[in-house]
Amino acid sequence: MSAHNENDHGGHSDGHGDSGSHSTLKGYATGFVLAVILTVIPFWLVMGKVFDKPHITAIVILAIAGVQIVVHMIYFLHMTSKLEGGWSLLALIFTLMLLVIMLTGSIWVMYHLNANMMPVSAHDMKNMP
Repeated sequence: MSAHNENDHGGHSDGHGDSGSHSTLKGYATGFVLAVILTVIPFWLVMGKVFDKPHITAIVILAIAGVQIVVHMIYFLHMTSKLEGGWSLLALIFTLMLLVIMLTGSIWVMYHLNANMMPVSAHDMKNMP
């Protein structure tokens, strides 16, 4: 009978070794504090009416949302360049690309809906058939 050791899995790593895939309590606490801060700042920006123009507030909130997604991916999903041969980093880059596309597309759609769906004036109503 052979002695059972960690290499009996045919060289397959199950991710529970020293790969750094699991965070510590300090890592989770750091992620939680950052997530709370990144949630409170947009709330304060809106409720305190910090910026005069609403579109500046929206841009800042969208930027903070992007940062918060990255914080969640790093501290809670443990996506780093060291894990899984770099595939986690590739997934992070792909997610960031999707984030940029979604945020800019959402702003573009909302802007054009606002510009094209505004109610017509009383003068325009008189000239309608």
